Amino acid sequence: MATYTADVNWTLKTGEDFPNGRYSRGHSVSFDGGTVVPASASPHVVGKWAVAAAVDPEEMLVAALSSCHMLSFLHVARLAGFTVAAYRDHATGVMGDIAPGRQAVTKVVLHPQIEWTGEPPAKAKLDHMHHEAHEICFIANSVKTEVIVA
Repeated sequence: MATYTADVNWTLKTGEDFPNGRYSRGHSVSFDGGTVVPASASPHVVGKWAVAAAVDPEEMLVAALSSCHMLSFLHVARLAGFTVAAYRDHATGVMGDIAPGRQAVTKVVLHPQIEWTGEPPAKAKLDHMHHEAHEICFIANSVKTEVIVA
């Protein structure tokens, strides 16, 4: 069984007013390979207290779903005898109400654009490969979010 870690670090800055919610939501997320990502709450959630240039958790979820689908798809394509030359995706996530006072990223739409080396698969085969990739994607299997390949 594999274990994955992330270290999240935040510090109250001098002059910020924590009791009244007037503090930066900027923080960092560090991963075991040494990568440190500037992170923040979404500007849509906390307005000026967000760090707009940082990555927010909702974006990280959308990116994780997109990345996992791509990696799963590359594996499925290889096993099916196809060679992918390039894969790009502009994934979008939608926040929605799930109960009074509760929200979630309810849907993520993937928009993969794939370049092939050699003959590309027929549309039905491509659709089936995306379905297979979705079925084996660890992140998609871990969330309630609806994931759609457009």
